[in-house]
Amino acid sequence: MLMTLISGDRPRSRVLTLILLAIFLGLLFAPFLFPGVRSLETAARISVFILLAASYDLLLGYTGVVSFAHTMFFGMGAYGVGLASQQMGRGFGALIVGSLAGAALAAAFAFVIALFSLRVRAIFFAMITLAVASAVAVLVSQLSQITGGEDGFTFQIPRALGPANRMGVFMGVSITGKILNYYLIFFMSLALFLLLLRIVNSPFGRVLQAIRENDFRAEAIGYRVVRYRTVATCISAAVAAMAGSLFALWLRYVGPDTTLSFEIMLDLLLIVVIGGMGTMWGAAIGATLMVLAQTYLQDLMGSAAEATEALPLLSRLLDPDRWLLWLGVLFILSVYFFPTGIVGRLRGGH
Repeated sequence: MLMTLISGDRPRSRVLTLILLAIFLGLLFAPFLFPGVRSLETAARISVFILLAASYDLLLGYTGVVSFAHTMFFGMGAYGVGLASQQMGRGFGALIVGSLAGAALAAAFAFVIALFSLRVRAIFFAMITLAVASAVAVLVSQLSQITGGEDGFTFQIPRALGPANRMGVFMGVSITGKILNYYLIFFMSLALFLLLLRIVNSPFGRVLQAIRENDFRAEAIGYRVVRYRTVATCISAAVAAMAGSLFALWLRYVGPDTTLSFEIMLDLLLIVVIGGMGTMWGAAIGATLMVLAQTYLQDLMGSAAEATEALPLLSRLLDPDRWLLWLGVLFILSVYFFPTGIVGRLRGGH
């Protein structure tokens, strides 16, 4: 049953299995194991970014296509939910319509971009996607009457998912609509992650990997390379949009900084490279490490700086304001020591 659920994609490493199990159980029981608003916020972000990174890895790691437009698709899903909720009210119908509309729009954009761009060399495709993503970000900022411009906008979600909805106490934790919202996001992210896992381990996924390794040979034996890459791009974009919908549902806010920022695109690249390209498990590990580092590294450095006050130079180096510097150092070291990603190293790669 378990092997069917994960599409036969074994971790193939005891340490990797334990890490993945810890991530799964930690997210599954997060409201009870780590009570508190900040911990729940972190768990929700990890769930969403695992899905977003997995959708990007389908494109980069499995198909070998470099795209800088992934946050654009992420934003389409987020704005779809936000705008639908504004127009249709705070019901579940608005969430469904907005999510599906965002995913459809993202797939359509991806199809058009792929149709006109995938025949060119890889670097030119990457530049085209960057130009399109930048143009969409500028357009969203300028259409302030619809999108809220640079400030974005807040929207209402169903009352059942709001913090005011209190349903009792379980295991010493007050069960509110916010916890229901978290579990909706967690299980939707899990279901879509398992769908991507099924896709990459299907015959279609094997063809994508063959195209990644040698597209000329794949074309020579009869596979329509552009067609396969186009389908993969559309699937990747639609799942990224769904991740954006879930993120907007959690934040109850949509804005350029939270969904369309190029910083998110850089985070995605780091997550996929550090976790391991061409493996969905790498997206899970990379996203977890990235979100935890962004959330808690500054606090850890503050504690370390206080503990080393007797050593002025070390205390200054550990100043919390320098957390981005140390985050960069940690990622450079991880790439140096894990050139095939954490998953590749744990599976015995070099």
